[in-house]
Amino acid sequence: MRIGVLTGGGDCPGLNAVIRAVVRKGIGVHGHEFVGFRDGWRGPLEGETMPLEISTVRGILPRGGTILGSSRTNPIKIDGGVDRIKQNLADTGVDALIAIGGEDTLGVAKQLFDRGVNVVGVPKTIDNDLNATDYTFGFDTAVNIATEAIDRLHTTAESHHRALICEVMGRHAGWIALHAGMAGGANVILIPEKPFDIDKVCEYVESRFKIRYSPIIVVAEGAHPVEGQMALQAGELDAFGHVRLGGIGEQLAREIEKRTGKEARTTVLGHVQRGGTPSAFDRVLATRFGLQAIDAAHEGDFGKMVALRGTDIVRVGLDAATSELKTVPVSRYEEAEVFFG
Repeated sequence: MRIGVLTGGGDCPGLNAVIRAVVRKGIGVHGHEFVGFRDGWRGPLEGETMPLEISTVRGILPRGGTILGSSRTNPIKIDGGVDRIKQNLADTGVDALIAIGGEDTLGVAKQLFDRGVNVVGVPKTIDNDLNATDYTFGFDTAVNIATEAIDRLHTTAESHHRALICEVMGRHAGWIALHAGMAGGANVILIPEKPFDIDKVCEYVESRFKIRYSPIIVVAEGAHPVEGQMALQAGELDAFGHVRLGGIGEQLAREIEKRTGKEARTTVLGHVQRGGTPSAFDRVLATRFGLQAIDAAHEGDFGKMVALRGTDIVRVGLDAATSELKTVPVSRYEEAEVFFG
């Protein structure tokens, strides 16, 4: 077969490891031919391709980002977008497509499969919010980066007797904030799943200062207060209808200073979390996903996503992966609350 590969949505460490595994096994074991589509769904939409040979993927295992490029292009929102993709796949002789991405990318893959396109999905998101898989690659690296930042913030916070806020990624799910906050010994963790009480946050801040330690607050970008407590800024929408987030950390710092009289500063990690070299865990997971994805395509098992269940890689329907987000359960957040204050 001639198989297309694309990486959509936000980049993350481990994407190149998937591409490498797909191409190495696809050519070396199954004898397939590959073509890379550039910049997510824009590639098959516009017919923009690049060759994918074994020589192309040599040396890319430790590299962050994606050699194919990415974008947040949503072909479903474009008039005739699906038909253009189907025509471009036919024109380039592509028999099947391996789509590597998160909720939005795989949501498009599911709709394309429903309309006759042979698709296999690979789960990617640093937010770890894709359903039907225990972990997505990119998450472990992001947590490690955020944890290191929190470790560094502890020393400068105590030197200056400040409250320091670390804003991490997490639009609808607070997995990064939860894991990095627990690993880094944060005094408060705020996640999108549970609206926070700003008065309670300030109590934690003041109790920390009373024992001559400076508080560290980890907040996911999608975290929000109980209704009516704070005014939040509005943001622009992307092609998938998501609000561009950011700024909750600064708003939190202003409220803490106003309510406690203590100096507060914010560090926004932003894209640092998904840049650079992938962790060993993410390299192995991404490689295993790639190996299993090319097997699924080779066997004609389309409409599936490869997923991690325990230590095994399994296949699940794209609908199971995209029907709902995997968010932080109450029990997991309650574990972290033991250490607040």
